[in-house]
Amino acid sequence: MIKNWIAFVFCLMLCANSFPSFASTVILSDPPNEIEFKLQATILGYFAPDGTRNPTLRAKKGDQITITITNGEIMTHDVAMEKLGIKSSTILDKGATTSITFVAVSDDIYYCSIPGHRAAGMVGKFELIEGDEVHTKIAGITPKKDGKPLNLNFETGTLKDWTASGDAFANPIFTTDPSPVHGEEDKINFEGKDFLSSGGTKNYKLTGTLTSVPFEVTQPFASFLVSGGALADTRVELVLSESDQVIFTSTGQGRATLQPVVVDLSEYLEKPIFIRIIDNETGISQIPYISDDKWAHINFDDFEFYASRPSFPNELKQEDIIILPPLDPVLNSGLSGIDAAKAMTLPDGFKITLAAAEPDIIRPISFTLDPKGRLWVVEGHTYPTPAPEGEGKDRILIFEDTDGDGTLDSRKVFTEGLNLVSGIEVGMGGVWLGAAPYLLFIPADFESDKPTGPPVKLLDGWGTDDTHEVLNNLRWGPDGWLYGTHGVFTHSNVGKPGSSGAERTKINAGVWRYHPTRHEFEVFAEGSSNPWGIDFNSYGHPFITVCVIPHMYHVIQGARYQRQAGKHFNPYTYDDIKTIADHVHWVGNRGPHAGNFRSASAGGGHAHAGAMIYLGGNTWPEKYRNNIFMNNINGSRLNIDQLNRSGSGYVATHQNDFMAMNDSWSQWLNFKYGPDGSVFAIDWYDQNQCHSPNPDVHDKSLGRIFKISHEKDQWVKVDLSKESSVALANYQTHQNEWYARQARTLLQERGATPEAKAVLKNILANAPETSNRLRALWTLQVTNSLEDADLMELMQDDDEYLRSWAIQLAAEDKAVSDEMLTQFARMAESDQSALVRLYLVSAMLRLEPEKSWDVMEALVKRTEDLEDHNMPLMLWYAVEPLASLDPDRALALCQKASNPMILKYAVQKLGELNTPAAIAALQKLKNSLEESNSHSNHELNMQLSKLNLRP
Repeated sequence: MIKNWIAFVFCLMLCANSFPSFASTVILSDPPNEIEFKLQATILGYFAPDGTRNPTLRAKKGDQITITITNGEIMTHDVAMEKLGIKSSTILDKGATTSITFVAVSDDIYYCSIPGHRAAGMVGKFELIEGDEVHTKIAGITPKKDGKPLNLNFETGTLKDWTASGDAFANPIFTTDPSPVHGEEDKINFEGKDFLSSGGTKNYKLTGTLTSVPFEVTQPFASFLVSGGALADTRVELVLSESDQVIFTSTGQGRATLQPVVVDLSEYLEKPIFIRIIDNETGISQIPYISDDKWAHINFDDFEFYASRPSFPNELKQEDIIILPPLDPVLNSGLSGIDAAKAMTLPDGFKITLAAAEPDIIRPISFTLDPKGRLWVVEGHTYPTPAPEGEGKDRILIFEDTDGDGTLDSRKVFTEGLNLVSGIEVGMGGVWLGAAPYLLFIPADFESDKPTGPPVKLLDGWGTDDTHEVLNNLRWGPDGWLYGTHGVFTHSNVGKPGSSGAERTKINAGVWRYHPTRHEFEVFAEGSSNPWGIDFNSYGHPFITVCVIPHMYHVIQGARYQRQAGKHFNPYTYDDIKTIADHVHWVGNRGPHAGNFRSASAGGGHAHAGAMIYLGGNTWPEKYRNNIFMNNINGSRLNIDQLNRSGSGYVATHQNDFMAMNDSWSQWLNFKYGPDGSVFAIDWYDQNQCHSPNPDVHDKSLGRIFKISHEKDQWVKVDLSKESSVALANYQTHQNEWYARQARTLLQERGATPEAKAVLKNILANAPETSNRLRALWTLQVTNSLEDADLMELMQDDDEYLRSWAIQLAAEDKAVSDEMLTQFARMAESDQSALVRLYLVSAMLRLEPEKSWDVMEALVKRTEDLEDHNMPLMLWYAVEPLASLDPDRALALCQKASNPMILKYAVQKLGELNTPAAIAALQKLKNSLEESNSHSNHELNMQLSKLNLRP
């Protein structure tokens, strides 16, 4: 039993006026006017000083309450109140504090407003109480054997009645708090004069087992105190003596303070049991930049029986413990290129070849393929610290397999002296580089493989705040734009050199694109975390892979996605579109980082690099086609998600991992299929798996390129740049998407002849496969061979993919004819495809808002989209600017919406605008609702009542 608890409560009652009181149940006798609750915030939850997770905070009505949180880790946290609608500032650094203060008026919920943190468990109750609360003490009974009390509380100062094995329990009994094996901040709060620890936070590497003598269960309930690691291999077990059956187990919850665990033993009365305390965790990290887990130990004290279930204010409940499995085994590390290839596990029918390795390739950070099937690879020697202008060390190498044996036997240096290059693409007359703070273009002669001029700075203003979250992964889109991704912790303000602030575009997370001939830059979609891979499926739909937050997003033009941190630039966003994945690649509910190196069973962990939607022909099994591959960095394996259509978008479902590298130093950053259907992959081989601004943390001598081949793949020597325009047009029906993409870019550069256009139009009109028709459409677009009439005709097509792409291409220039706008409105009213409706609302986001009224009025009425993954928020994003344009008309439109969220957000925005026109429109709405007196408008009336409207 917890003898000290009553004394603690008594102290709280006496001293409530002199210092902040706090526990899982707060006792207030003659409550003070001001009460402060102090919590530690981690992704696991909010913790009280007594160890209680998400304690219920109680006070009397009228009390002034302050909730102060202290960050227990390096992660963004805050504290907010749900009903009151208030929240604290955000804290990031460990030890940082923030608070909120309010008057207690009703029951409420406190929670962390950072996306994903509430769902991870950072949420608790605030309750009003009347009068005092008293906890009744229930006496516990020490188990006996042969009539003598057993030493299950270690008050003898010895291991009498216990048997130890291993070194963790050689000298496990301690008498001070904090103990010599714990840090000064680690308060144990043990019972009596002794407690047991298997090593504490200082000797956590020790392992062993401690087993008690058997004893009879004489009462229906028991309790014991436990703390330490929330790890599968640091636990207390209660075991039936006769069968060795484990009937109960508990770990700690990753904290030092001992908490009582209550066990129902009623079905085991009169049966002999014993206690087994296990510590099989060393806590030793296999990765240099990940510190050891000091919680790889267990603390224990005071096992007692009870005649009825005891109640402890700080009881450790099993549902509050989020247990992590043991560490994944590290099979290999620091291998040679040849041995690394041998260590990998692939599906039947596949093989892997070491195509190149150090010293021929070092630190490959990005690559692409050219029309000859050659690899253009960036060596990122400058990373992670930008060099002074003109002193960069990065270079571009050209590799080629000249004889088909899988090795890249030809190697050329295209250029060097570049600075912080993070992305590359070739085509349209040269080489395109993401090299913060610039987007560069190097004109090239692809016959001599030499630059024909110095790098041209197309755009500047790209940030370098976090050099592994800069612009990256350049790739030609089907529409002829150059696409790329950008991370959340780097802040860019992009424009042409010399542009004013007003002419620039901000981005700090999302997908961007740049047109190679019009020289236009725009953000295609906002949000996510640190995307380091983008690819398009056979319908031209882009997908990105990300880290930390859920990993998969279907990227829609104009959309706003869940962010790892920070706010959207538009303050009226209110909510954002979440992942399409129905799974995550980490285990446990303690957040993504806690699952690092323990998540092989789920896919390996949260960190991903590269994105490849396999469309490399028909030699690979059909199950891989149109599914997305990504490298799991912590898990050293290639994950696959199956992309299934659902509503206007997709659901991404986990498939069996394609392969395992079985090597903790493996870091594949990207992979692409080539003309033979095989896949090349670049490996930034390094024992440090995570970004560090310290250049000495990263290896500077290693790098590999691998080739994955199926037994049906046949090497081919190609040079599409030598093909005629007609031949390039015909490649739009090739089974391997590589040919279609390369041919399209070549035609975009050189222009299509009349004969080539005829071929393309024939494919568009008559090809039986949707993907081939789309390829022809995109190629006609990039060669400026489409008219409005062509697009209008396609909007009548039976195929939803053709209709939707016709909409996107029609709105490409951010302006459409009145006839086209009328067609959009007709489709908004009647088109049965959710995908088409998604493209319509996306198109409205590109047009001037005043052009979108009729289309949006039709779209918001569609009841089919109420539960769609994308449409509700996409509709709001397009309606939102209308509220500023004409508040009365916008509210009238929103009242017709089938989704009440649209009207709710419109009212919220107008209330925040607080302009005379906005207030007048809201008052008019309020008056009409009062006249209708309908109960269905209750929530809306409540929302309006909180606004300061004039009668």
